[in-house]
Amino acid sequence: MVGTETKSDPRRQNLLRQLASLMQVDGSENQPSPSLPATGSVVKAAAAAIPDAVDTSIPAIPLPPQLHSTQPTAATEKAIECAASGPTAFIPIAPNEFSKLNLSESEVESLVLKFLMHGQNATGRDVARQVGISFVIVEKLLYAMKNERLVVFKAAGNLGDYVYELTEAGGNKARKYSQQCGYFGAAPVSLNDYSASVAAQSLQNFQPRIDDLRRAFADLELSEEMFLRLGRAMVSGKGLFLHGPPGNGKTSIAERVTLAYGTSIWIPKAISAWGEIIRVFDPCCHEAIPLPQGQESIDDEKIDHRWVRIRRPTIVVGGELNLDHLEITANRGTGIAEAPLQLKSNCGTLVIDDFGRQQVSPAALLNRWIVPLEKRYDFLNLNSGRKIQVPFDQFIIFSTNLEPKDLVDEAFLRRIPYKIDVCGPTEAQFRTLFLELASAMKIEPCKPPLDYLIQKYYKSTGRAMRFCHPRDLLQQVKVYYDFLGQPAKISVESLDAAATDYFAVL
Repeated sequence: MVGTETKSDPRRQNLLRQLASLMQVDGSENQPSPSLPATGSVVKAAAAAIPDAVDTSIPAIPLPPQLHSTQPTAATEKAIECAASGPTAFIPIAPNEFSKLNLSESEVESLVLKFLMHGQNATGRDVARQVGISFVIVEKLLYAMKNERLVVFKAAGNLGDYVYELTEAGGNKARKYSQQCGYFGAAPVSLNDYSASVAAQSLQNFQPRIDDLRRAFADLELSEEMFLRLGRAMVSGKGLFLHGPPGNGKTSIAERVTLAYGTSIWIPKAISAWGEIIRVFDPCCHEAIPLPQGQESIDDEKIDHRWVRIRRPTIVVGGELNLDHLEITANRGTGIAEAPLQLKSNCGTLVIDDFGRQQVSPAALLNRWIVPLEKRYDFLNLNSGRKIQVPFDQFIIFSTNLEPKDLVDEAFLRRIPYKIDVCGPTEAQFRTLFLELASAMKIEPCKPPLDYLIQKYYKSTGRAMRFCHPRDLLQQVKVYYDFLGQPAKISVESLDAAATDYFAVL
């Protein structure tokens, strides 16, 4: 995979240096660690993230000064290449030296002091767990802080550890740090390391096949043509415009796209840029999942606990979206900054549902994203006024029941090359879906009443069928019989009652 022509590519070299630093590959013959039997798995996506044909539209990621002299060794490239066959795309390995955290001492010191201020006292191992850094590194830092008379030993702990307590000087310094930023969770990951991890886990590295799509959309009734069109859009990774009448499953399709790309990724709990902490992991958007067990198990002690393993994200926003959600937002009281939606959705899917009905106009939203959609990177403003470059690496889906050409201009439509009109079901699809749902909902199926429903409420009125109608009507049939205290079944009476209520103003 590593050919002579690609080794000379500066972007490839740049990414290799970042990945080597992030995953602690130092060029020695015994890398990666034998305690991780599945690695290959340590750096699998690194090979896919740095393809032979590098996309020159994605800019190089600047490295911190200490990494500029680190050239990718032959062992590094070999580890990355061999890892391509491993089952896990990317695993963050815990640094064993402070310099490999790519953070300043003051950044970690502030977290330790604020934690001790809120917790009164704690053992060194408690501190290490809180900040997500190995005890070996934290112990040295605590000893240095003791020499500076910021902390003292309060009592002896287990296994050579101590219970630490703030001194008066340490308390004053902790309060000063808290005034600047109230965050004292896991230590942040550097922006460079985060950018490298996104490159390693990018959707651009995956090529979903028809079987992947069938698995992802197994619970939806989709035509073969729809599968093929969705597949082409997903392989391209360049975004998708779903349009068509309401009730035909645009949102349901959008929410399942991510399943075709694999189950999990790693994201940092927070990132650091120019000394400012930006919180990335959000329990409202991200679902943390445990480490795999069995053959593909990962040694928990080797993991960098500043990162969290999550289900590949699918973030859906609707009419509530405004431009503030696309920028770093800071709580003025605590000083804690929150990552914008597009950053939280990196390596996953971002669905703009009901596009055209947001609080912000379509033109303003598209003007904000027209460059990121093309270049795959974004610029964000920090609290300090500095501007940072971050990855813009997600599959974006715009879903609307409005006419696309009335919402956006040609320049934008060109950047979303795949547009799919999600039409209603055929009569055969409608019948199949209706009877399958009835069985799933434990409603006794019966075909003659279904014929009656289609003739009276669709064919005679010219009403268009929608994929949502079977579900909605059957839910009302169930309520009809629940009220009567009888077993639910498909009957003319129950369908008349359901259709009368449901189609009253439709």
